[in-house]
Amino acid sequence: MSENNKSKKFVPKPPQKPNFQLWLIVVAVMVLIGLTWINQRGAMVDITQKRFEDMYTAGDVAKVMIVKNMDRVDITLKPAALSKEKYKGELESNSTFFNPNGPHYSLQVVSWDKFATDFGAMEEQRPDEERIGYSVTTEENWSSWFGSFGFLILLFVFFWFMMRRMAGPSGPGGQIFNVGKSKAQLFDAENKVKITFDNVAGLDEAKEEVQEIVEFLKNPSKFTKLGGKIPKGALLVGPPGTGKTLLAKAVAGEAGVPFFTLSGSDFVEMFVGVGAARVRDLFKQAKEKAPCIIFIDEIDAIGRSRGKGQMPGSNDERENTLNSLLVEMDGFGTDTGVIVVAATNRPDVLDSALLRPGRFDRQISIDKPDIVGREAIFKVHLKPIKTSDDVDPKKLAAQTPGFAGAEIANVCNEAALIAARRNKTAVDMQDFQDAVDRVIGGLEKKNKIISPEEKKIVAYHEAGHAVAGWFLEHADPLVKVSIVPRGVAALGYAQYLPKEQFLYQTEQLIDEMCMTLGGRAAEEIIFGKISTGALSDLERITKMAYSIVSVYGMNEKLGNISFYDSKSDGYKMTKPYSEATAEMIDQEVHKLIEFAYQRTLELLREKKGELETLAKELLEKEILFQSDLEKLIGKRPFAKETTYQAYTNKKDVVAPESKDSEPEVKTSESEEKESNETDSVTVSETDTKTEK
Repeated sequence: MSENNKSKKFVPKPPQKPNFQLWLIVVAVMVLIGLTWINQRGAMVDITQKRFEDMYTAGDVAKVMIVKNMDRVDITLKPAALSKEKYKGELESNSTFFNPNGPHYSLQVVSWDKFATDFGAMEEQRPDEERIGYSVTTEENWSSWFGSFGFLILLFVFFWFMMRRMAGPSGPGGQIFNVGKSKAQLFDAENKVKITFDNVAGLDEAKEEVQEIVEFLKNPSKFTKLGGKIPKGALLVGPPGTGKTLLAKAVAGEAGVPFFTLSGSDFVEMFVGVGAARVRDLFKQAKEKAPCIIFIDEIDAIGRSRGKGQMPGSNDERENTLNSLLVEMDGFGTDTGVIVVAATNRPDVLDSALLRPGRFDRQISIDKPDIVGREAIFKVHLKPIKTSDDVDPKKLAAQTPGFAGAEIANVCNEAALIAARRNKTAVDMQDFQDAVDRVIGGLEKKNKIISPEEKKIVAYHEAGHAVAGWFLEHADPLVKVSIVPRGVAALGYAQYLPKEQFLYQTEQLIDEMCMTLGGRAAEEIIFGKISTGALSDLERITKMAYSIVSVYGMNEKLGNISFYDSKSDGYKMTKPYSEATAEMIDQEVHKLIEFAYQRTLELLREKKGELETLAKELLEKEILFQSDLEKLIGKRPFAKETTYQAYTNKKDVVAPESKDSEPEVKTSESEEKESNETDSVTVSETDTKTEK
């Protein structure tokens, strides 16, 4: 970046505050008018005709004024009369605003002409020196003033105020004239983002890509002297919670150039043409502050493929916005120092013209972190937490496969809250294990009433999962098995620690299906009948079987054929195969599931003693860990290293001994969220699986 750009400060326009001066003036005028009205009207006490005649006869009246348009007579007393107790106490107690100069009393009359005649007759009976006479006046009231010209004045003030509001950027209706202005937030030297690449862990490859963009902005001559050009844009793609927005914040903190940030939905408005106008205004501002970066979060809100789902003859505002964005990114006169960084978790729906080189030159994939990345993320989030000496980030990373950065942050926060709830001085490993349960599972239902018969069925169901997985070579190692109710409908669960791998063979998938069917097979062997507790198990193996047959081409009868369409948006009206092929797929899926079920039945009949032992121990303790299974039914007959063992070359992997941990686990308010088990065969890194 040149010296001019380094020294130049980009001062953002301060946000306009609501203008309260006009309202203060209006309120002050209204209060003044009200006080004047109360001062004139509130100090008078209403009296009768007889009372007025007594006052006049006693010589206490100093002035009589007839308000002819109000049919009212205002009466003012002499100063000497105000000192009399009958007047003084009455005026001070009945009047909030007492005015000694008067008027003090008011008399309502039927007609001011008649009162003038009667008052003249009273005056004739008095000596000439005691006669006071009367005066006649008219009074402007609010209704007459408002009906004449007050309404026009108020209407003018109202329209003047509304025009000022519409011309301003804030308040309801304040965007009428600024509706085409960009809503982007500007970060620059004055309000710099404090997040740097040091706050981003587990994304080494992605950081290297965006760090090069930052370096290009800071020192462009390093690349241009070799003939390189500054990239037009970078698209961050990855599942939710993997750190796309965090990485963009780090770019803003590291770049040292103006950084515009906004969401894709900020372009969308109910008015036609507003989105395109905002795009043009955004790039206009960016070009004025070039070199700079524009970050558009959730760009799929405006970047969807054009022509899909549009009614014939209709005007799609989103498409107009996308067209304007395409032209601004790579069109005539776009050779500027503006880099667009965008983020989305749905790259499959984006328009191909948006993804081509020249607009988004780089597509940076941000996947869920592996065990090394998770350890780095745990270390970042453990810094502000007061932890005990037994907290091991490596063990936590091994016990949270498939966790994204946001979920790891949630685990650390939940562990701190659980430790505080237990009045601990530091967060220990047991708190983190309970926090993992809270994040990946459901709330522990301590007070849920379950009959002994149902509890026995659940115990044998979960014992069937545990035994089947224990004696299957390719099944994932068990972490713990529990019959404590959790979540919305889970009466028990078995948690496993899958090995992180990218490729699955047929034998591994078959063992996975057998382990999943272990619960239902155990029910049939022990009770001779089955229950509805295997719903989630059946749903998972059905999807897994259809994937084996029709997606991965692992079926001998269908051959190496896959009917999976990675470009599909999920709304296919027709199948890419005939009815005969569909029937064949259904038959092969049924055969595959039946084969896995019979294999599981055979295994559990052979290991019925171990099944009985494990189920009885579950009924007594409710929660068993891997170490408990080793004591009850022996070690696994397979020398298969777990992820943690392979990473640290240690043997001790999972939770602590049940004797030490069982009381806390039973009394802890651990909460678990069921993971997406149906995708465990289609992704490279499975989540911690929860079997119901």
